[in-house]
Amino acid sequence: MNTLQRALDALVERIDTPAPIILADVMQENIDRMQAFADRQGLQVRPHVKTHKCVEIGRRQINAGAVGITAGNVGEAEVFAAAGFDDIFIAYPVWTAGTKGPRIRKLAETIRLRIGVDNLVAIDALADAMGDDAGRLGVVVEVDCGARRSGVAPEAAGELAAAARKRGLVPAGVFTYPGHGSAGPDARERAAQDQEAALKAAVRSLEAVGITPEVVSAGSTPTAEFATNSVITEIRPGEYVFNDLGNARLGACTQDQIALFVAGTVVSDQVPGQVILDTGTKAIGREGTPELGYSGIAGTNAVLSKLNEYHGFLPLPDGDFRPSVGTVVPVVPNHVCPVVVNFEEYIVTDSTGTSLERWAVDARGFNN
Repeated sequence: MNTLQRALDALVERIDTPAPIILADVMQENIDRMQAFADRQGLQVRPHVKTHKCVEIGRRQINAGAVGITAGNVGEAEVFAAAGFDDIFIAYPVWTAGTKGPRIRKLAETIRLRIGVDNLVAIDALADAMGDDAGRLGVVVEVDCGARRSGVAPEAAGELAAAARKRGLVPAGVFTYPGHGSAGPDARERAAQDQEAALKAAVRSLEAVGITPEVVSAGSTPTAEFATNSVITEIRPGEYVFNDLGNARLGACTQDQIALFVAGTVVSDQVPGQVILDTGTKAIGREGTPELGYSGIAGTNAVLSKLNEYHGFLPLPDGDFRPSVGTVVPVVPNHVCPVVVNFEEYIVTDSTGTSLERWAVDARGFNN
């Protein structure tokens, strides 16, 4: 029997669905595996907490050896800072509108805070927000390595770092995101090579203006195993803590290394060859395509072919998998990050399903 199904069978009478289930032993193995890889390569791990938004999981990552955490916005950083995390990088081009300027300044007074930048206007805004305390805030210049998201050309990194230094901020280094590594199994290593080339060029650009970068930061879960070049000082994987079908399809993890699934119940069987689950977009997001499916059922070839807000449409493939109304099944998401924001807590067990704890999704709803 599939590990996820076995754990679920042991829990089924004690939970309501839909519910996110964590196998804590599998999760810990994922944390330890990534940390061991980084240690072998002489890299620091700065995991991205947007994947789990959970203080307890963040502490486990720090206890395993992570140097600090990566956050996606000021709100996430505030939640984790309040819980005692004192080294945080907001890997996002924050614009200091509304209350963000004073909030950033307050954070920088109490923790080691760095923020991503990719334009001169944002650098000036951050410096204005910090005022006389500009020297407390580190900035890390984001460069584009092919994902075509945010980030300047690597050759322009030095100009931004010099501008930050001129305004009294601390130019700490450079970072990038090789998001195009998720395009397919063959894209992972190519994206990592693009990342290496971009970071090398960015380092040269900083050195040309007299700045030696303290941090040269790389992502991500799909490309982490190829982040072996000596210019890189840290990696920022996020999804590795849970993994998902997307990473399994890419070859970045195995099915046995998936540590989170959503327990879903069959609630209707009125259409021949199809059942309806209670796992719609409000439980698992909408990552996927009609061809790929929108999540899978562990241990089977079945995938959700369509989602409404509260309905998951599950065509039944040929074979023995014929769940009846009332059956609870393990739904494995294509992409785990959009799942966690839908729930206030995790149900935490292990591969046997004998234990049961509940951990808060502490930073849920903190999106600015």
